[in-house]
Amino acid sequence: MIRHFDSKEILASDSFYRRNLINCLSGYKSLNLIGTKNSKGITNLAPFSQVFHIGANPPMLGILFRPNTVIRHTLDNILETGVFTMNHVTSEFYKEAHWASARWEDSEFDAVGIEAEYLDGFMAPFVKKSPVKLACTVLETQELKVNQTIFMIGSIDSIYIDDKGLRKDGSLDLELLDTVTVAGLDDYYTGKSLSRLSYAKPEGLPEEI
Repeated sequence: MIRHFDSKEILASDSFYRRNLINCLSGYKSLNLIGTKNSKGITNLAPFSQVFHIGANPPMLGILFRPNTVIRHTLDNILETGVFTMNHVTSEFYKEAHWASARWEDSEFDAVGIEAEYLDGFMAPFVKKSPVKLACTVLETQELKVNQTIFMIGSIDSIYIDDKGLRKDGSLDLELLDTVTVAGLDDYYTGKSLSRLSYAKPEGLPEEI
């Protein structure tokens, strides 16, 4: 049986139910820990699922931040320093990554037991155990008029990848890297590859490669 929700029913539903439902509708989402540090040297770590590809030449990614109506240490630190790191999460520390979303007074690195590391003089901290790490610089921020969400575009300045998951063509084997994904706000998954497919052309169904 298919359950139908119209717009009136969605808006009239319990806020907790509505939040869970709407957050799951886009399906599986990427999961990254964003590492930052403010000008006083205090580090911050927070899980983000609203991260997506913007472009490859030059390499850029986008992030959505909730409206800046309360203290948002990650956003504040990025706006202050202009830099941040993106770090894939694995099954080894996904619970700690989730725990980092709590309202900690001090550094989440210390609070949840995730070790930070600094690479090649970059100001913001990386997650040492992460198999994919990006050093990023802010290029642009916009406030979306529809709901005051903050849309940020960052350049990818450096990439650090565990070479066991780096294929010859430049793509990543995320299953081998044990990259974790998330659905909704709190449902975590590890990926399983079905297959890679050839470039899509009208002449026929793509083949497995």
